[in-house]
Amino acid sequence: MSQNPPKQQLGPAPDARHHLPASLRDILCLGDLEDAARRRLPRPLFGYLQGGVEDNVSMRANRAAYQRWMFRTQVLVDVSGRRQTTRLMGTDYQAPFGIAPMGLCALFAFDGDVVMAQAAEAAGIPYVLSGASLTRMEAIAKAAPTCGWFQAYMPGDAGHIEGLVERVKAAGFGTLVVTVDTAALANRENNVRVGFSTPLRPSLRLAWDGMVRPRWTLGTLGRTLLRRGMPHFENAGAQRGVPILSRTVVRQFGLRDHLSWQHLATARRAWPGKLVVKGLTSSDDVRRAEQSGADGVILSNHGGRQLDGTLPPLLALPEAAHAKGHMALMVDSGIRRGTDVLKALSLGADHVFVGRPMAYAAAVAGRAGVAHAITLLQEEIHRDMALLGVNRLDELTPDRLVPV
Repeated sequence: MSQNPPKQQLGPAPDARHHLPASLRDILCLGDLEDAARRRLPRPLFGYLQGGVEDNVSMRANRAAYQRWMFRTQVLVDVSGRRQTTRLMGTDYQAPFGIAPMGLCALFAFDGDVVMAQAAEAAGIPYVLSGASLTRMEAIAKAAPTCGWFQAYMPGDAGHIEGLVERVKAAGFGTLVVTVDTAALANRENNVRVGFSTPLRPSLRLAWDGMVRPRWTLGTLGRTLLRRGMPHFENAGAQRGVPILSRTVVRQFGLRDHLSWQHLATARRAWPGKLVVKGLTSSDDVRRAEQSGADGVILSNHGGRQLDGTLPPLLALPEAAHAKGHMALMVDSGIRRGTDVLKALSLGADHVFVGRPMAYAAAVAGRAGVAHAITLLQEEIHRDMALLGVNRLDELTPDRLVPV
């Protein structure tokens, strides 16, 4: 008696990589993208993107947290109908992850913010545009009309908050993310060591760093200057910000150390869409966010780029899951594998966000690179669900994990 062929192919066909751009054929997982981006980007830009803060304690701990949990699998389960679609704050997405907000992406790849937004829109996952981006929010709202969110760094100034919220509303975004863990500029010593600053200061060292990466100099910087002009910080407020390259201009960060729960209430009153608070690691703050009218929170230590030694978000998940009330509970920082995504969901997350690997992917191959990174993570989740013995993401519960 002949056997029926399998209903689903786990992962890509063996020859699928031959159809990828040459720069992506050896990229088998998100971790491979870091070294590939290192070879593409000038030293200051790669150092800014890759680095953390001070001794990188939190950045290393973010990855280590996922190794503290092991799966308890179930076998002989028919998983042929498994799906990773998910519903988040009233919107359906095709995967349980999205692209986290990252500043300066238009320096990593030509139209970096746009290509990430387009890849996310095509894949049906959320993309969060950073308030420190170099692309006008209005352009991103058009590139990702159903999946685009906007993230804001708000100062403790009601007038500034109201003006920014009005602009985000007019652009057409449905979700506003307020980042709250930047009361002061972090001590990013690595930026100094690699010659990075915002704005970038023209120097012989910076020129040399560009010369030894001619593909970036011509394909990203040259193309940007020719077609878009000098990049500026476009979305810090209601008006355009300072240029990215200047010898004398100083970037203004506003009164962020004034920001308080009262200012979040101001944003809530002015903003009619979904409001998400990002940068929490305390269950008390999660409760306070719900009381303030937030629709969701993102547990985050800013990818290990703010206060060094801050608790990895994954370790804050169990308590936050009990404190979230009716809000959506999301998490970022340190996610690199499909197994990481499933561990976070098992511990109570409703969705996760991936940052650096997506920026690396844009640097390596533009939109095709980001699309490839998304596909790799989706395929890992698809395979991992089968091996774990689940068909739906809501089957993931804490008893699927064992601490080690």
